[in-house]
Amino acid sequence: MKLIRPQHPLAPGVQALSTTRAGGVSDAPWASLNLGDHVGDSPRMVAENRHRLQQALGVATPQWLTQVHGVQVVEARSDGVVREADACWTRTPGVVCAVMTADCLPVLFADSRGHQVAAAHAGWRGLLNGVLEATLDTFDDPADVRVWLGPAIGSQAFEVGPEVRSAFLARDAAADMAFQPSLQHSERWLADLYRLATLRLQAAGVVAISGGDHCTHTEQDLFFSYRRDGRTGRMASLVWIE
Repeated sequence: MKLIRPQHPLAPGVQALSTTRAGGVSDAPWASLNLGDHVGDSPRMVAENRHRLQQALGVATPQWLTQVHGVQVVEARSDGVVREADACWTRTPGVVCAVMTADCLPVLFADSRGHQVAAAHAGWRGLLNGVLEATLDTFDDPADVRVWLGPAIGSQAFEVGPEVRSAFLARDAAADMAFQPSLQHSERWLADLYRLATLRLQAAGVVAISGGDHCTHTEQDLFFSYRRDGRTGRMASLVWIE
């Protein structure tokens, strides 16, 4: 099982990571560590993949979410109940916050003392509508929060229509720096999710931001990508207090 971790710990006593597609039991097109139970894979395979992940990490059942590209944030629990939200947080040691992605941006949070952590699922809709700000609202002080940007689709692979760019610029003119004209399709744009997220986090008061150095679309051996493959699995990004 190959895992991606922040180069430096987010905070003392905090564990954070993203899974890859390697190390599971699912068959193609979900091969092999698919953790999503909503993508057509065998429920038995997904359950085994989740079990293997928990065993490898030595953690309780993560807070799995039904993600809807919204801004709802819930408190994470380890009771196995799936909740509809796109972010979760906890101050309880051993409770695991998790989000699933296959091109969208997973964002993991921790305060500097390691007393609170959170995870958010940020596609362009979630970024635009404020899922990161809503997650930060659960912390006492955004300036004290450290953030890691997990694997997402890179800026040279994420093409969007002009309406997406216009929507971001209507919120913040600085978002213009996160868009470049597509060289393949006129009137379309290449969007940088990492930069868009960084701009929103900085505007909210976050100073310590790391990560943002993978592309799920181009790194085919490592990551699932919905844009690349359509029918595919999901990775998970997890954060918890030991």
